[in-house]
Amino acid sequence: MPSSRLINRNVIAGRGRTSMRLEPELWDALNEICEREDQDMSTVVRQVEAAGHSGGRTSAIRVFILNYFRNAATEHGHAGVGHGPILRSRGGDFVRTAA
Repeated sequence: MPSSRLINRNVIAGRGRTSMRLEPELWDALNEICEREDQDMSTVVRQVEAAGHSGGRTSAIRVFILNYFRNAATEHGHAGVGHGPILRSRGGDFVRTAA
């Protein structure tokens, strides 16, 4: 039986210390968000909880991470960080779209 890739870590949430299980890539993404937003993980987790989500805390964090990077991947988000227009595939090659 394969072992789980999920990593269990303790965080401080709305009701005190708790644990969350996420894939290593999601922990990395959450840490990157915390660095970019100059927030500690507990603050980000509390903000996600306060926003309300019909699923549990871990589900809410997964959705938050996805939405954070989806927003950054828009034309506006891409231009906002100076990356220029989003790359589009044309015959397997990536080219810049016209601005």
